[in-house]
Amino acid sequence: MPEDELTALLTLNRIEGLGCIGAKLLYERFGSAQEIFRSRDHLKELIPGVSRKLIEALEDFGYSSSVREELDFIEKHGIRCITPSDSDYPVRLRDCHDAPLLLFMLGNANLNAAKIVSIVGTRKATDYGRRMCSTFVEELYRICPDVVVVSGLALGIDIEAHKASLSAGCFTWAVLAHGLDQIYPPSHRNIAKSILDRGALITEFTGQTQPFKANFVKRNRIIAGLADAVVVVESRAKGGSLITAEIAESYNRDCFAFPGSVGDPCSVGCNELIRENRAALITSATDFVNAMGWSCDSDNTPLQKTLPFALTDDEQRVFERIGLKAHGVHINTIIVDCNIPYTKLMTVLFSLEMKGLIKTSPGALYKLS
Repeated sequence: MPEDELTALLTLNRIEGLGCIGAKLLYERFGSAQEIFRSRDHLKELIPGVSRKLIEALEDFGYSSSVREELDFIEKHGIRCITPSDSDYPVRLRDCHDAPLLLFMLGNANLNAAKIVSIVGTRKATDYGRRMCSTFVEELYRICPDVVVVSGLALGIDIEAHKASLSAGCFTWAVLAHGLDQIYPPSHRNIAKSILDRGALITEFTGQTQPFKANFVKRNRIIAGLADAVVVVESRAKGGSLITAEIAESYNRDCFAFPGSVGDPCSVGCNELIRENRAALITSATDFVNAMGWSCDSDNTPLQKTLPFALTDDEQRVFERIGLKAHGVHINTIIVDCNIPYTKLMTVLFSLEMKGLIKTSPGALYKLS
């Protein structure tokens, strides 16, 4: 039996064929990784249809040496291990059906920061794309100095987003497609070191995990899930940034794109996203901030409103949070500030709307009626 929860999670992580969705379902069913192992002898009765192969894998968890190496690596390098049971696990990501059970982090980051935007794009960025990305980040930081920029440390738009963030003084997080024992591409090692002073390196992968192609797709879902919105700066007809945008859509995240010249191969993806109404067109950070309903003023005085009836505790919390901002509050801000899962929050919001207390506005904004 794994002696503690982290050991159990690392062991569970190594079971071939389980996958992040299966692991998350088991974790939610039993409440902890240790309890999964404790219940393995009765798994067949508790979860009808569970495969014999999985039960055998749980019974024969012969990964002690590699797990011990990983634990030593984590301790030696001061890596933070964040699980869904931790209060600092990102609330935005927790509701995603394929959220990882373990996040490894180097650096300093509040993963539940109030404003988080992911910026992605082609690896073969043009001068136009790099300029748009840099200008967007600089302007965004001037408007909202508490914003966090997330990207993937890849060539092209990703690294430009990190560089622009560091130059502006903005916090930035790099989500990796491999373990924290390496940096890919190696040419971005110095940028990665700089990020540690103004952000964090984040991954779901253990040490010695190589940056295989499939890992980048898995990485992209974390880039999408961590943020309130995804901004695509430049994209070809196919590529990882379009996958990130698609994942963001499945997570009910807002998606934005910068338009490009018709026929420019580096803008085909962005133009298609806009044409198909899968992304909103923006030309500046001001466009983005207005669409998100973000405000950086310090007016946190609740709006006064006499209620003709009592509210549940959740309704009261959400109502009061929405009342703090006359211009409206984005749904992801409510999720983070009130710590209410998305599905439950939708029920609360619907109830408040039916009672005539709130109304919706374009861009997933909610304000008092």
